[in-house]
Amino acid sequence: MTDGAVHEPRGFAVHTAPAGLTDDGRDDFTVLISTAPAVVSAVFTRSRFVGPSVTLSRAAAADRTARGVVVLARNANVATGTEGEDNARDVRASVAQAVGLSEDELLIASTGVIGRQYPMERIRDHIKTLSPPFPDGGFDRAARAIMTTDTRPKAACARVGRAVITGIAKGVGMLEPDMATLLTFFATDARLDPEEQDRIFRRVMDRTFNAVSIDTDTSTSDTAALFANGLAGPVDPAEFEKALHEVALKLVKDIASDGEGAGRLIEVRVAGARDAAQAKRVGKAVVNSPLVKTAVHGGDPNWGRVAMAIGKCSDDTDIDQDKVVIRFGDVAVYPPGRHGTQDEDAVRAAVAERMRGDEVVIGIDLGVADGAFTVYGCDLTEGYVRINADYST
Repeated sequence: MTDGAVHEPRGFAVHTAPAGLTDDGRDDFTVLISTAPAVVSAVFTRSRFVGPSVTLSRAAAADRTARGVVVLARNANVATGTEGEDNARDVRASVAQAVGLSEDELLIASTGVIGRQYPMERIRDHIKTLSPPFPDGGFDRAARAIMTTDTRPKAACARVGRAVITGIAKGVGMLEPDMATLLTFFATDARLDPEEQDRIFRRVMDRTFNAVSIDTDTSTSDTAALFANGLAGPVDPAEFEKALHEVALKLVKDIASDGEGAGRLIEVRVAGARDAAQAKRVGKAVVNSPLVKTAVHGGDPNWGRVAMAIGKCSDDTDIDQDKVVIRFGDVAVYPPGRHGTQDEDAVRAAVAERMRGDEVVIGIDLGVADGAFTVYGCDLTEGYVRINADYST
């Protein structure tokens, strides 16, 4: 359903440009709009320290109608007080006026350094130059313009019937669900019932973007939104959900493998849990463990660190270590003897081989019931330390 090209849904237009949020001349200002009325579904961070962009966008998306979003990269506009709130309102209002929309038809999103005011003089000067109508498409440019410390743009698409779903995302650090330092936007020309669209979107987000974790830190600015303008006509809801999940999962894997300083993607597949919530909790304990992450980075077949991480879920008293099975790829490492040999060196060599690739898959069966969940993350490297030690300087 997906391929390497970025197909674009009908009726969407993109503007990107350098507005001077930083001095490197890179595009950092994006406007993505639907040329026709659209239904929006959106989810946001649950951080208690959100920026005004999240507050404004929550209100705008509440009635499930919105035409698009303006995105400012390299500046989070968080912890900036009344001035920051006024600036966010000013930016959204000015862009809305420039493109002929009302304020509440636009979401606004910001990502970057916390605690800095927008360079409003530069931004206002740029907004004055906006000259709609914008060119159709341009999701590849938008994917690049919304980046912060990402090393590459992230975009994916899928077809469903006559419709197209295209998604873009940014995020590499401060990533822990309740979304992540994450902005992701989906556009489709499919038509769905607004209530059903919202249910589908939330289910997909729970299984994808709320299943990725880089460093356990929850961002103040996380925003995910789906805009559907219906220009391609109605689609089968089940097929749409399947296609949206495919696009979202591709973006999630791109984010996890591009985690700050990352060298390997970690995929933790938990089965045999009491329910999906328990499976997710155990998977997160493993993928967030610094010891597991560093073992993966070094290719060290120290599978005991996975057992340790499972054991940290001390409130899950129905987990019995005698019933748990741990695998690296297709190699069972626990309990002893499950791999068909008692030769510890052979097992470690087999695990080391599975850890040499770009993706490391860890399988866990808790032996409790039939709940399952898969989480995604990355290894922990010296590069992560360097990037975040120097982030604001």
